[in-house]
Amino acid sequence: MSKVIFTKGTIHTFDKRQPVVETIVTENGRIIDLGSHEDMMLQWGRENAKVIDLEGCMATPGLIDSHMHLSGIGSQFLDLNLTGVTSKKEMLEKIRERANGTPPGKWVSGLGFDENLFEDGGIPTIQELDEVAPHCPVFIKRVCHHASVVNSKALESIQYHPSIEVPEGGTIVLDPDTGQPTGLLLETASDLITARMPEKTYGELKQGLSLAIDHLLEKGLTGVHTNDPRYLGGFQQTYKLFDELLNKEHKGLRANLLVDYPFLDELQDSGMKTGDGNDLLQVGAIKLFEDGAFGRRTALLSDPYYDAPEEYGQAIQDQEILYQMVKEIREAGMPVAVHTIGDQAAANVLDVLEQFPAVSCRDRIIHVSLLREDLIRRLAKPSIAADIQPRFLVSDYPWIQDRLGEQRLEYLYIWKTLLSAGVLCAGGSDAPIEPADPLLGIHAAVARRLPGETHEGWNVNERLTIQEALEVFTIGGAYATSEEDRKGTLSRGKLADMTVFSQNLLEMEHADELLHTEVEMTVVGGEVVYRK
Repeated sequence: MSKVIFTKGTIHTFDKRQPVVETIVTENGRIIDLGSHEDMMLQWGRENAKVIDLEGCMATPGLIDSHMHLSGIGSQFLDLNLTGVTSKKEMLEKIRERANGTPPGKWVSGLGFDENLFEDGGIPTIQELDEVAPHCPVFIKRVCHHASVVNSKALESIQYHPSIEVPEGGTIVLDPDTGQPTGLLLETASDLITARMPEKTYGELKQGLSLAIDHLLEKGLTGVHTNDPRYLGGFQQTYKLFDELLNKEHKGLRANLLVDYPFLDELQDSGMKTGDGNDLLQVGAIKLFEDGAFGRRTALLSDPYYDAPEEYGQAIQDQEILYQMVKEIREAGMPVAVHTIGDQAAANVLDVLEQFPAVSCRDRIIHVSLLREDLIRRLAKPSIAADIQPRFLVSDYPWIQDRLGEQRLEYLYIWKTLLSAGVLCAGGSDAPIEPADPLLGIHAAVARRLPGETHEGWNVNERLTIQEALEVFTIGGAYATSEEDRKGTLSRGKLADMTVFSQNLLEMEHADELLHTEVEMTVVGGEVVYRK
């Protein structure tokens, strides 16, 4: 590959040795030099060099989303997408419309509803779902993916009866008066339904992923850490899909694949482990779940929920099982990536991890939404990265105050405290649960309020600067996969990944200016993979 020179920009490298340059020279996908326009063109601007004029725009290291489900974004292009629906009536009408075009017996599947946005009531009941879709089974995942709703046809598909065995950690919610299912399924109970649903074809899955990748590149993302085997037919099919799209068809994104624990044997049978792959596609950590989410009070807390004093949430598995899982993963020489929302879930995970030596790639604690003082200190280790999702804050406030009570809010989404304590933080979206647009995540970290709101922000002492937020979505993403020698900064020898913006983010006086910023260009390996 010939040299490509990106020049006449304001390029923030996030490398303290050379923090701002005008020009970057790339070759064979890596940065070979950087400096002033005059010096770089004098040395490298020969006839065989391709020159790309940044026209004064700001560029940063390529943005990395440290935790998402690319398959879920793909599903938004294929299934019924209820993201942003603001009423139960609208949700039911959309289901009715989809069902009317669905033959009897065929499934209506969808995702993304959030009853906290509804102005006219809560989650649809099974009777309401039966009314709008009487002839076909319905399965709709909540925005958090920790709950779902179904109609009677869906329960018929699993031959539901009162003594049916529910997977550990799951609940089929019953009406306290009648003892009959309400249609709401929590956590692993959804597995009963998904096991009966027809699988999407390989072609449909690939089409969804391809459209999702295009969407991410448009948003300025150069790399993602994505968790998909549960939705893409296991580890080997997941790897095959990404390999075809990224390595063979050159879609232009880098992906690190988190592998769910149930597919550990399949991963080992393939002869692969964490870190295997190449610069475009790599096997990541082994994904575990320790608890659920605040919305349905399934996040595991040290003290009870403020609005339900008898409830503490639930652990997905007890400590002995968690220990055995981590032991098995460690014996394979691999790190873990564990979902923890509540403070007790984080404590449980750290209690187990601290019984094992670290491995070459970092362990990852995903979300760390609610913490305690002692947990902050325990997270501040070079062998651990915390995957944070700034958009969670703006989705959870103000209702989260009633759920947790005022006293615990000072330990909720405390990203400034974590960074100050030396915790390695990596920024992500958990898309499709939150939007995949990293500028929205950066805005949430800086403003700590929704776009359009005018208050000063929730727990303003925890606001990040734009510089800190950008570093979380660049350097932080590299730390999470122990790739800081290859990614995260624009430095000689590192991968030539950049995101180019219409405005200089670091000169903005107000966080809301982020919302009016466009991604002008996305560069992966010195190649422009998206241009506005």
